[in-house]
Amino acid sequence: MIRRRIKLAALCFGALAPCISLTAAWGESTRGQYLVEALAACDNCHTPRGANGYDLAARFSGGSQTFLAKTYAVRGGNISTDKETGIGGWTDDALRAAIVEGLGPDGRLAPAMPSDSYRAFTKRDLNAVIGYLRSNATPVRSAAAPGQRHDAGWAPHPLPGAEGAFDEAALDDKIKLGLYVASVARCMACHSGETDDAPDHANKLGAGGKVFRTPAGVAIASNISSHLSKGVGAWADDELKRAITPGVSRDGAPVKPPMSTLSKAHFLKMSPRDLDALVAWLRTVPPQE
Repeated sequence: MIRRRIKLAALCFGALAPCISLTAAWGESTRGQYLVEALAACDNCHTPRGANGYDLAARFSGGSQTFLAKTYAVRGGNISTDKETGIGGWTDDALRAAIVEGLGPDGRLAPAMPSDSYRAFTKRDLNAVIGYLRSNATPVRSAAAPGQRHDAGWAPHPLPGAEGAFDEAALDDKIKLGLYVASVARCMACHSGETDDAPDHANKLGAGGKVFRTPAGVAIASNISSHLSKGVGAWADDELKRAITPGVSRDGAPVKPPMSTLSKAHFLKMSPRDLDALVAWLRTVPPQE
């Protein structure tokens, strides 16, 4: 155990998560932390919030936000290592099923769980996420809020080209890496136009228009297609990067929630290589009116 800790410390010494590539050979715990915190942003749904942001004393014990739709009303569940109310008693296979298939021990999870986006995880990355949750999520006893309904039918809406697990070698290609990052970070779950309350990637990829109602007010997801006037086609790379992290729009105004939370609390930790790849992939999104 001591040797293992020394080895892990040597791998991590002098290297912060934002500076590590998604495809670098690094310690599994550090890799899992990067995926959970910088890209998948698990805290956004699974950690309660206080006046100053995430309540890290109760990290992963369940989110504060209720996700409402016609057929379900849920909050992010307890994914701490508590054995009774969290995932401490789950097998690795059960965790994999929940993350990439949307299946919990008691049946289908509500569509608020973005399993279709996480289908892209490479085998190594999925194992790293599970390993990080197992080793770093302090057990917090917190039962699910009453009155939740999970009775929604689940229809996956993965990004085109990210319908299944990526091969590690594919991530050496910059555009494919950008697609991978976009899928895991769920960019188009917010920024694609919708049909029947679901992202329509086939016809409205990056078109924006999704409405978010938050305590800070109403926000509408922007068009991030390559359209020169209605999208971001005329934006410089640095302007796009600034909007993603730290959340400053082209005109200098801060972006609105929920993007502002994601930008500052999560995407700010994104590695330069992954951010470069994401911007390169966004350039390939066809223009949408």
